[in-house]
Amino acid sequence: MSEQQQVILVDENDRVIGSADKLDAHQKGMLHRAFSVFIFDSAGRLLLQKRAAGKYHSGGLWTNTCCSHAEEGRELLETANRRLLEEMGIDAGIEPFGVFRYKAQCGELVENEIDHLFIGYSDAEPKPDPNEADDWRRCSPDELKAEIGAHPERFTAWFRLIFEKYEDALKKKIEPLRNASAR
Repeated sequence: MSEQQQVILVDENDRVIGSADKLDAHQKGMLHRAFSVFIFDSAGRLLLQKRAAGKYHSGGLWTNTCCSHAEEGRELLETANRRLLEEMGIDAGIEPFGVFRYKAQCGELVENEIDHLFIGYSDAEPKPDPNEADDWRRCSPDELKAEIGAHPERFTAWFRLIFEKYEDALKKKIEPLRNASAR
């Protein structure tokens, strides 16, 4: 990581208790606030990104459309929309979908996050920032479940956990899209 970025440290109830350098927080496994964005197209397929190989952890792995950390002084929704545009070149209306608490080992680092989930819809062709994503693809939830089951090592730890917990809820959210595209 070339630049020092801060993450917002939180307690178990997602109350702010301070801030820390991003790398330091991941080395020490400090609980911090993050977000994950899930963009579906009109056929109900999830837009996945393959994290850039040069990322400081989980490089080269498939994950949700966009993910990052909360920023001090900014609303989460504002930050999530901005990062979606920066990372994937997509401007989509997103809305809160849930909050997910997890802790996962990622090589030598620890992701210990309260992750705010956002969902949105767009058929736009992504234009990923090569510093963030090496590739992208769209995948139905059923195809994704089968692939994660057969090759979990191809996906980020947080994405596997979120997908497992929220798969049914995501399918219910995108069902109207599938029905509309089938007409």
